[in-house]
Amino acid sequence: MGAPAKFLFDVDFAAGSERVATIPLPEHAATLAEAEAAAHARGFAQAQRDAAVEANRRIAGALERIAVSLREANGALHAIETRLECEAVEVAVAVARKLVPELLQREPFAEISALASHCFRELLAAPHIAVRVNDTLYAAAREQLDDVARAHGFEGRLVVLGDPGIGAGDCCIEWADGGVTRDIAAADAAIGEAVARYISARRGLADASRAAEEA
Repeated sequence: MGAPAKFLFDVDFAAGSERVATIPLPEHAATLAEAEAAAHARGFAQAQRDAAVEANRRIAGALERIAVSLREANGALHAIETRLECEAVEVAVAVARKLVPELLQREPFAEISALASHCFRELLAAPHIAVRVNDTLYAAAREQLDDVARAHGFEGRLVVLGDPGIGAGDCCIEWADGGVTRDIAAADAAIGEAVARYISARRGLADASRAAEEA
């Protein structure tokens, strides 16, 4: 048996194998740093976009809540305004109704004289005018109406009549083809009806507006 062959270290085991490319460590570190910076920038930009979307969502929600609150406040203000307006009208009517009797008691002939003065100015050519007043005012009315008629140049015949059916402060003025009546009770009823309609309409409008805003 022959002697074993000696390994002389003259065989190149890398021969024919592929050569692996390598880069210097500083360049690798720089490339890695650039990649990390780019990733960080992308993450930061995405975070900013997400934050902007969330901020816009919150702002939109806040604005919607503000708009709802303003609508509710506006409806409440309209309701308060309507209530105050209606109360003011009711108070004014109540005060007027309280003052009228006192004024009539103090100056029962004042409004009769004012109405008669207007008629005398407009009816200078009328042949006669008849004035009916409450019988308790007959004497004073006859004397004062004569003065009023002369003061306005009325030269026709003036007839003053006392009528217990006519209220104090009321009168009925008649001429050949017309007449006019002052009736405090009828005027008060008409005013009360008009005020009631106005207040009902205002409150109804306010209720409808509030219902529309809540819908």
